[in-house]
Amino acid sequence: MVHVNVWLTAKDPNDVAEIRGLLAELGRLSRGEPGCLRYDVFHSENDTNRFLLSERWESKEALDVHRTAPGYTQIYQPKVLPKVTREPHISQLVE
Repeated sequence: MVHVNVWLTAKDPNDVAEIRGLLAELGRLSRGEPGCLRYDVFHSENDTNRFLLSERWESKEALDVHRTAPGYTQIYQPKVLPKVTREPHISQLVE
């Protein structure tokens, strides 16, 4: 299982509402992909310019396929990434 957490910070506060809408659509599409066990999008209440993507994938292969899917290639890469700074963290669940 692969856990991915990504902090995104809007470069321009005027883009926050648009980013939020795009990430909501990305989450909806991603949750329908094969191998996606969980895909949550959080909007920080402490810093409204920040978002957290919390993803859980069956395997690295499922994550790789996700990166070729429409949500990633048509929403995330071209529309979200230019408007944010990104801090990805592939993580291990501490049990």
